[in-house]
Order: sequence, then C-alpha cells, then structure tokens
Amino acid sequence: MSTATPRPSVLFVCVHNAGRSQMAAAFLTHLAGDRVEVRSAGSAPSDTVNPAVVDAMEEVGIDISAETPKVLTVEAVRASDVVITMGCGDTCPVFPGKWYLDWRLDDPAGQGVDAVRPIRDEIEQRIRGLLADLDG
Repeated sequence: MSTATPRPSVLFVCVHNAGRSQMAAAFLTHLAGDRVEVRSAGSAPSDTVNPAVVDAMEEVGIDISAETPKVLTVEAVRASDVVITMGCGDTCPVFPGKWYLDWRLDDPAGQGVDAVRPIRDEIEQRIRGLLADLDG
C-alpha cells in the first residue's frame, strides 16, 4: 500500500472573480488535473464571468463559460495552502502558515478580447511556474 501525498490547495483571489482569478484557476485545473485542488473567489464578486475572458480562454481550448463568480470566504482561505491575490488589496484575510503571492496583472474588466489575450498568456506562464514550484 502506498501513502498518498496530500495534494496542495491553491486559492486565486481578485476583486470581481470574473477575469484574472477565473483564468488562473482554469489554467491550473487544466495543467495540473487532480494533482492540485483549485479554488477562486472575489472580494466583491460580479454576477457573471467577463465574456471577453470566456472568449480568450476558449481560444486556447479551455471552456469556462459555466463558471460563476464566488464570494471570498475566510473558510476558503483557511482551507488553502497557497493564496494568490490579483489586485484585491487588503480585503484578503491573512492566516499564518499560508504561502501568499501577489500577482500584479492588468485588470481585464471592460476590455475586449484583444486586451485580454496578453493577460491570459501572462497568467498561463505564471501558472506553469507555480506548478514547477509545487511539484519541486
């Protein structure tokens, strides 16, 4: 019998949970499969995911059209090993023993798909780096 290593849990947080954090969660889920538990949330979630973000992700073969923005909870932070913030400022609760990263990325809110593509591509590169850190 082998002992399973607990899989790391990553929470992506942005203000509206309609763009950056949705893309990051989708890339991590796509690239890591079930090796990582993935969550995303917003400090002031929108009603829907940004349509330009949905289109930009569809271009790279990832369908997030069924995703909905979720509110950030203390429980979600407490249950995560890694918390990656993307412009939510001081609204994210901080707990000892968590690995916090702040990714400064342009906000795709109100932008068309042409403006979202470079943000999407930067997020994908950061996710690949994060996976290397988690696997290392």
